[in-house]
Amino acid sequence: MEIDEPVSVRDLVIELLSCGMTSIDEAFAMKHMPDLGHEVEDFKVYTWPLSNWRKLDKKITSPEFDCGGHKWRILLFPFGNSNAPPNDTVSVYLDYVNPKGSPEGWHACAQFALVISNSNDPRIYTVSHANHRFIAEESDWGFTRFSELRKLFQVQEGYTRPTIEDEAADVSVFVRVLKDPTGVLWHNFVNYDSKKETGYVGLKNQGATCYMNSLLQSLFCTRYFRKAVYQIPTEDDNPSESVALALQRVFYHLQTSDQPVGTTELTKSFGWKSLDSFMQHDVQEFNRVLLDKLESKMKGTAADGAIQKLFLGKMKSYIKCVNVDFESSRLEDFSDIQLNVKGMKTLRDSFHDYVAVEDLNGENKYHAEGFGLQDAKKGIIFQSFPPILHLQLKRFEYDVQRDAMVKINDHFEFPPEIDLGEFLEESVQHENWVYKLHGVLVHSGDLHGGHYFALIKPDRETRWLKYDDDRVTPVTDREVLEENYGGEPQTPNGIFSPQQKNQIRTIKRFTNAYMLVYIRDTAISEVLAPFTEKDTPTHLKARLEAERLEAEQRKREREEQHLYLTAKIITDESFQQYQGFDLASFDEKNWPASELQNFRILKTESFLTFKSRVAQHFSYPENHIRLWVLVNRQNKTVRPDTHVPENESSLTVEMVRNNMAARQTDLRLYLDVVPDMSKVRVDFEIWPPIYPTMQIPPNSIMIFLKYFDVSKQSLYGIGKTYVQRTARVGELCHVINERMRWPPGTPLKLYEEIKPSMIELMKSKATFVQSEIQDGDIICFQVEMSEKEIHDVESQGLYSNPVQFYDFLQNRVLILFKPKHEEPDATHPEFELMLSKKMNYDIMATKVGDNLKYDPIKLRFTTMQANGQPKHVIKRSLNQSISEIISLTYATPSSFVILYELLDVSIVELETKRSLKIIWTGIYNKEETTHSFLLPKTSSVSDVSEQLRKLVTLSPTGTGRIRIFEISKDGKTQKEYTNSEMIGNIPDPVELYAEEISIEELEADDADKVINVFHFHKEVIRTYGVPLRFVVKPGEKFIDTKKRLQARLGVPDKEFAKYRFALIQVATFKQPTYIEDDDTIYDHKFQPDDALGLDHIDKSGKVRTTGEKAIVIKG
Repeated sequence: MEIDEPVSVRDLVIELLSCGMTSIDEAFAMKHMPDLGHEVEDFKVYTWPLSNWRKLDKKITSPEFDCGGHKWRILLFPFGNSNAPPNDTVSVYLDYVNPKGSPEGWHACAQFALVISNSNDPRIYTVSHANHRFIAEESDWGFTRFSELRKLFQVQEGYTRPTIEDEAADVSVFVRVLKDPTGVLWHNFVNYDSKKETGYVGLKNQGATCYMNSLLQSLFCTRYFRKAVYQIPTEDDNPSESVALALQRVFYHLQTSDQPVGTTELTKSFGWKSLDSFMQHDVQEFNRVLLDKLESKMKGTAADGAIQKLFLGKMKSYIKCVNVDFESSRLEDFSDIQLNVKGMKTLRDSFHDYVAVEDLNGENKYHAEGFGLQDAKKGIIFQSFPPILHLQLKRFEYDVQRDAMVKINDHFEFPPEIDLGEFLEESVQHENWVYKLHGVLVHSGDLHGGHYFALIKPDRETRWLKYDDDRVTPVTDREVLEENYGGEPQTPNGIFSPQQKNQIRTIKRFTNAYMLVYIRDTAISEVLAPFTEKDTPTHLKARLEAERLEAEQRKREREEQHLYLTAKIITDESFQQYQGFDLASFDEKNWPASELQNFRILKTESFLTFKSRVAQHFSYPENHIRLWVLVNRQNKTVRPDTHVPENESSLTVEMVRNNMAARQTDLRLYLDVVPDMSKVRVDFEIWPPIYPTMQIPPNSIMIFLKYFDVSKQSLYGIGKTYVQRTARVGELCHVINERMRWPPGTPLKLYEEIKPSMIELMKSKATFVQSEIQDGDIICFQVEMSEKEIHDVESQGLYSNPVQFYDFLQNRVLILFKPKHEEPDATHPEFELMLSKKMNYDIMATKVGDNLKYDPIKLRFTTMQANGQPKHVIKRSLNQSISEIISLTYATPSSFVILYELLDVSIVELETKRSLKIIWTGIYNKEETTHSFLLPKTSSVSDVSEQLRKLVTLSPTGTGRIRIFEISKDGKTQKEYTNSEMIGNIPDPVELYAEEISIEELEADDADKVINVFHFHKEVIRTYGVPLRFVVKPGEKFIDTKKRLQARLGVPDKEFAKYRFALIQVATFKQPTYIEDDDTIYDHKFQPDDALGLDHIDKSGKVRTTGEKAIVIKG
């Protein structure tokens, strides 16, 4: 907010009327209210004269006025409406009259300027402008701190009068009510319902999956494609492993849901991990990979051929002689067309550029077979366009000056309708080749990141919609077209005020179309045919309806959870299967909770009713069971404390939980099955026979027994028993021997499990009272061992007594061992081991070696990063404990992972030596054999070459010179190691290759060029095999270059005839330039990263992908 500099009214009017304004009011509005690019419904100026300013009320409103079919007024707080001191500011707002009395859901979009001016000289004024969507919840909008009051009463610099003079001033408002054809202009989207407003719902963004969401919405709206996806048989598939089923489920939810749909299941079916969802990929690449995967799934089904029918067109590359009847041509299928943006004004310009004819004449004449050198024309002509035309706009290109990829944000126009007939062969031009724009995929941002969204017209009748992740909104034609052309922003009339021009110069539009989807006009009725109920597979509907009902049930349970509690019940059977502290595991950090029987109970349910349910569930008579409440003891153990009384019919389960098991969210119980005393054999005073059937002996204690089996290295529950408090501890041995069916008198040792860190040997002559044994205590026993037996056990690294084993349990950790370089298989399995954190490196290696049946000294271990990549090699020499080793991993306590390698040499030798594996490719660029070396780290690459020379067969007529190299990450070039480099300095891990240097390369002179050659199939990013170096000679036509290249590769004629050859230039983003026989590639000005690509089928199955992680879909 500011006071304008003095300017004559005449000058102001002349300046603004020259911009096309028809009145002073419009001229003033043009100066102070920037054109927002929206059509104006109505424009009104209202002035409200005020006097006796200091005597005005604290809050006043002007008379009402009409604009755009709405009633408005000015709301003024002459002395401020803020936390500022009174009389410090002026607050002024535009107020919508009677918002509560207006129709439900009303709104008005207004741009306005509020002005306080001198009543006698309107050149003296203060103005502020804003725009707002007026709704019932926000029915006034303006400026709380419009101006300091003192400034309005003071004469400002450059003026002779104050704004408020003699207590009087004019308060004016300039209002433009704007048309809102979409209904969402300036919407805050609070409580916005996409389904209600548009009939469609959005897709949730997993982190950086907006590129995927935009394409999926485009494919979903292509109804023929959706029907084809539904025709893939998936009845027996698992959605997390089947791309087809997961995509069907996404499409079905988009059809039926009223909420945004998730895609986590879909990306899981791709084989992606959570990290992949936070990596933004190229939508073009994703489109190709997804359609390739679906095409393979459709083969042999009712949908077979659907993708080719929808997306596949044909083009012809040709060279046609001018003066003789000779033409060389090649037919190609295409599923999308990549068009240049840079230097092009319109889509039609890009098509003309794509099919532009190149004249081959002068020194560049074409060598026509049988006709010699001839003038010729070289170009591309389309034979057919598919029903759905995907146009990829090349918004990303290599900038030679910056030596980097950049985004091309140039202005580039595309029409809602285009006739492509002129770009086809004459024989088909008579057909209707008019295409209608169906979708625009938009990228907002730069090379390093940004956001994707889709603009789609689902059918002829439906308006354009914007699919922006989880929100779908209507948009105008201008938002689809002009706003995504790129370049500098434009106003509808092309007029900017002088003030706006200065602001616009610094703005560049970074939001623009990246991919266009056109549908052939004659195919729209079929491609976008109405979707009917029968088009959705019945098995899919039934499956998802069942899941919906189940989800609703879970939701109801969550909503009602406050009315329920969960009871977890330990039984004698669960105790006997449990190995650990206490009777079960509940909250142990490094160990999963025990699998116990859970009951969901209404808190108000009576305990006796609940007990009856438990008895029925476990098939016991009610009078044969008691339920004991487990409590958290002060020593941090969880033990049965007392059984629940059964003489109070009003006792509820919530009362049991609150009064008997404080500080627990759930109710933990032990199911005590009371023995029939008439059938119990009594050997000592634990169970005197005088007690009646089904009664627990008075003055008895319930204790639990665990058996430590030294031979099995296990500790499991045996059950419970009742003992007299006054009985001696040693008398328990009789009961244990009988229960274990051991000979009477078998010597035992008894230990009390007091807490995890306190396991104490019990005195056999002491009574249970003297030993401080109480209900719920645990006694562990083992068979007594001789000194020799103990020594033999411990010498094997095993535990000889419960104290040691309990220590192991307290420090146990479950570690997943995975092969470092290989996919898991029989030789390199993935397995888990339970180890103690106190174990050292050697013990860990021994146990892993035992599991793998491999010499532990030849195992090497590496920690793993959070993204699954190797981190640090674990050094044996440090002899770290497992606790120290796992502290180096990025993992949750329940999922520690260590990678292993099976070495050919001992890791002791590796301390001073370097193990290398080298793949020999010979003279013909083929992987022949792999050779392993163990050499001192100070050895040179030359030493390795000499060792290798003894093991491989060199060409009898070759150079005898060996090159050792690794392959660049993109698979296109070799990184050669010089003979003098020490092998200790070569990175580890590394995949090394060696070849015999060709005679041509060794004898190449200064005029020759040595270039990089690599193998790929269809897409440049899908490289494979071993790249090589090759000599190109001046003036040599490519037909002769190919012959030398074939000889260099040793490929048979029949196979080599299937090769295609492309010049890969860094300046053409991912797009190969295919070479004709008459080309001379020597003439190309090779940049360091330029290469010759050999496009042929990969028979190795070892695809390597380039640069950023390529998209892989596995399911």
